[in-house]
Amino acid sequence: MSETILAVSRQFFREIVLPILEREFPTETAQTAFGLFGYGSEAYLQDDEYSRDHHWGLRIDALMPADLFQARQKVIVQTVQAHLPATFQGYSLRSGHIAGAGLAPDSLPAFLRRTIGIEHPPQTYAEWLALPEEDILHIINGEVWHDPSGRFTALRQSFQHHYPEPVRLRRIAHWCRYFSGMGTYALKRALLRNNEFYAVTRFANALRLGVQLAFLLDRRFFPYDKWLIAYFARLPRLYMPLYPLVEEAVKLSTSWERKLELLDRMADILDETLIADGIIRPHPKFIGSPTSGYRLLEHAYAEIIQAVPEEIKTVVPVWDQIYLEQFHSGYVNGLDLDAWDALLGLHPA
Repeated sequence: MSETILAVSRQFFREIVLPILEREFPTETAQTAFGLFGYGSEAYLQDDEYSRDHHWGLRIDALMPADLFQARQKVIVQTVQAHLPATFQGYSLRSGHIAGAGLAPDSLPAFLRRTIGIEHPPQTYAEWLALPEEDILHIINGEVWHDPSGRFTALRQSFQHHYPEPVRLRRIAHWCRYFSGMGTYALKRALLRNNEFYAVTRFANALRLGVQLAFLLDRRFFPYDKWLIAYFARLPRLYMPLYPLVEEAVKLSTSWERKLELLDRMADILDETLIADGIIRPHPKFIGSPTSGYRLLEHAYAEIIQAVPEEIKTVVPVWDQIYLEQFHSGYVNGLDLDAWDALLGLHPA
């Protein structure tokens, strides 16, 4: 079992499941996109021995029109299940992510609503700014193996060139503001007041925002925090200068004063990149305030805000997975609590 579960699932689909689908459901198959993408460590190629205690196994995601999903998904799964072997390449088909079938049909519009909140590629700057960046990766990660209609493939391709430039600049401005204004500035004040609780929350927030800002500058979508460092290593320019600072900053043995110095050095590198990329103009070297800290990136924030189109100057970018949480709240609401505890790995003492 040395191959990734994605690779084995692809082989399972092509050799076993697709022939069944094309024989029994040719019309439905022609309207459906099949692959492995969306949620879960395997869709990021990050699954390991710790990932396999829940929702893990042979998996085929299938996105179809909403009406087709409502009318046919149950009979499709039942028919496929009836024609499957007990195992494939050593993986049981009676346990794992989709017990008994490996096939997970879903409505394409519903999948899009719980990831990016809309059912079509974003068409305006405001729609782009309303997408949680972490969830864009759920649209474009993994693989699509078979998409005869091309609908889902076309939607994935609409994200391949990152953001429209005005949208990217508006997001960069926001991250500059929060890195400095809600991050390093607040950390400086927390240290002056010996407020370690506030120091911990502001330090973690600033570090996260600084790394995410590097993704924006390198034109890469960032994932949610769990996979942030793994994807950080893929950045073409900013990983190498920033990672040593991040690595030292997160150590418990690094003093608070040193952590703040490292964040300020991150600000210098990010500011230099903004200048090199022509996003902001060259400026004199600044020194920080002894009480407010080194709010360098808020200088960039103001300059960028003043240059973006009027229609998005005050549009605040969405971040964090709000549409997924809306879906998940409804999902949990319909579960038996014992079943939910079992999914969580919680067992009575």
